[in-house]
Amino acid sequence: MSLDSITQNIDDAVSDFFDPVATTLGDIVFYTVPVGDAELPLIVAWLVIAGLVFTGWFGLVQARKIKLAFDVVRGKYDESDAPGEVTHFQALTAAVSGTVGLGNIAGVAVAVSIGGPGATFWMILCGLLGMATKFVEVTLGVKYREVHPDGTVSGGPMHYLPKGLAERFGRGGATLGKVLAVLASAMILFFGLFGGNLFQANQSYAQVSSTFGGEDGFLASSAGAVLFGLVVAALVGLVLLGGIRSIASVTSRLVPAMAIMYLLACLIVILVNITAVPDAIGSIFEGAFQADGVAGGIIGALIVGFQRAAFSNEAGIGSAPIAHSAVKTKHPASEGLVALLEPFIDTVIVCTMTALTIVIANPASWGEAREGESIGGVTITSDAFETVLPWFPHLLTLAVLLFAFSTILTWGYYGLKSWSYLFGRSKASEMTFKVIWSVFVIAGSLLSLDSLISLADSALFLLAVFNIIGLYLLAPVVKRELNSFLEFVRRRDSGEATDTGAEESAEAPATKSL
Repeated sequence: MSLDSITQNIDDAVSDFFDPVATTLGDIVFYTVPVGDAELPLIVAWLVIAGLVFTGWFGLVQARKIKLAFDVVRGKYDESDAPGEVTHFQALTAAVSGTVGLGNIAGVAVAVSIGGPGATFWMILCGLLGMATKFVEVTLGVKYREVHPDGTVSGGPMHYLPKGLAERFGRGGATLGKVLAVLASAMILFFGLFGGNLFQANQSYAQVSSTFGGEDGFLASSAGAVLFGLVVAALVGLVLLGGIRSIASVTSRLVPAMAIMYLLACLIVILVNITAVPDAIGSIFEGAFQADGVAGGIIGALIVGFQRAAFSNEAGIGSAPIAHSAVKTKHPASEGLVALLEPFIDTVIVCTMTALTIVIANPASWGEAREGESIGGVTITSDAFETVLPWFPHLLTLAVLLFAFSTILTWGYYGLKSWSYLFGRSKASEMTFKVIWSVFVIAGSLLSLDSLISLADSALFLLAVFNIIGLYLLAPVVKRELNSFLEFVRRRDSGEATDTGAEESAEAPATKSL
């Protein structure tokens, strides 16, 4: 029996077993209600409402403090003896690498096909609201992180939910927090293995094999798939062995490089079609407020835009605080401000540039998709670039590969922290996880396991329900931390405070691990 037939049998067996579970859970998590002629997933409304609430609660922090956020990223308020493992910039790039990926390339194309150009406007708005949510959850992630005796750090919803709720609500809060922490760890681990690892490997392999040789090429064979998986697994394994410092070192170079490369390609298409820019921008704003899409007119464009943004930047999901918690700082809100830049980069910049490129280039495949034809998002994006850059499919392949690689790395770190919370931090436990993670990379080049990936999506967004409840309950803590950091900034700027190691965040000893 050939390897192809074996993997097909595995795919079929897994699908037959998990399809009913994935369908049932997906129907619950992504339950929709009719709004006009469109369907609104309640989980999307849940995420958007959180963004609205936190935007109001913190007085439009994403606009008022964005300059301060950039100052923190460039190290203006660093303290040399601050606990942690990575710089603010490295923490940001590590977290961004987990959100910027195939969704920014393919998902945006699907959004502007279903919702029309107007979906872009609502996508930007949702990204701006998500900045406030990201600020809240990352501040909590750093506030309640554990700094281990060896200097390594663990953080995320599995830490701030039990600690924060216990601190605010006593024994009852502690019990609820522990239950939520276990569920959060399990969901992040499950999504990491299938959505953050296997799916990324599968899609990047499909793009590489189709670009270099097609169906008749060596890469399209079973041997080619195994070779691709082994190479990527080896690279991922080597980086994971170094922990967050190694991951941050790679992503701090990789993320800016791949983002610049991709955005430059967008700019080339836009500049070549510069005369079409005013009409394109006009169609985005007009489409946001008139029936210009196949998903229920205005409401359809709004829902599709919000959905794409919410699924892309993961604000409120609880994953990003894991990476940001490793930052070197004594002031949790400093990294919260850095984190609000993440949805800005992921959604407001990268997703918007992709949408604008497609609208301006107006490839034939996009027109066909808007008429109801089933065309893949990557194809539409690739065709848009190919109108100006005939060689772009090869560059897009490189971009997809880099995006997927960085996502696998970051979710490997998320998965490791979840695994360690559930099974302990021993060297044997962590090495077991890293081996399993690398094996999943190889499996991803051979298997699609669509039902398990759908199940993983449901698990991750179910986590958002529990996580955001915790964010609401712990928002007063974030308010105190923000005021504490702003006072530190005031004193630092006036010369009253210097980098002496004397400054401490409110209740900082609570973050130490015994």
